[in-house]
Amino acid sequence: MLKVGLTGGIASGKSVVGEMFVRLGAHLILADTIAHQLMQAGQPVYAEVVRRFGHEILNPDGTVNRSRLAELAFGPVGSGASGRVKELNAIVHPAVIATEDEWMEDIGRRDPAAIAIVEAALILESGTANRFDQLIVVTCRPEQRVQRFAARLGISEDAARAEVTRRMAAQFPDAEKIKAANHVIDNSGSLDSTQEQVRQVFEILKAEAGKSN
Repeated sequence: MLKVGLTGGIASGKSVVGEMFVRLGAHLILADTIAHQLMQAGQPVYAEVVRRFGHEILNPDGTVNRSRLAELAFGPVGSGASGRVKELNAIVHPAVIATEDEWMEDIGRRDPAAIAIVEAALILESGTANRFDQLIVVTCRPEQRVQRFAARLGISEDAARAEVTRRMAAQFPDAEKIKAANHVIDNSGSLDSTQEQVRQVFEILKAEAGKSN
């Protein structure tokens, strides 16, 4: 089984690329989905986040208001404040990583020749890249991040730019991610172009997975 990390900056297109790998036969888990599950009432992570960040992050029904939590974690938009993102990550990341590792082990038991991909924004930042046999980095042009983020959330490009800038401050720049990557997929062009890059990388991964079996 080949363990693969899939990462990239905010709104670079990691999810699109991940779905392309799945269609080719890879297995995929999303760190963000795991984090959402861990943030459900009754989970230890939920309890600790509420304890540390306060009940003001909760909606009336007790669910976490992600926008309020993000503002506390990253700092107000346009403030330049670093916020408490490290504190939040210290609570959430260990549980997310443990879940990812359990998932990869389960995939490996069921299919020794599998390609198991973990999509996560902060693989390098969290210092956990050595868990993976291969690392894929997805990139795009800076202005595309803003446009895609604005379209995803239905907000103005000015608001999206401020939010992307704020969140990128907690991530390594693309140049640093690329240096650490085994494979780089440039998602700046057409979907067909991205798909072809994914196909080429998948063939390499499939060959590597076969060797490790």
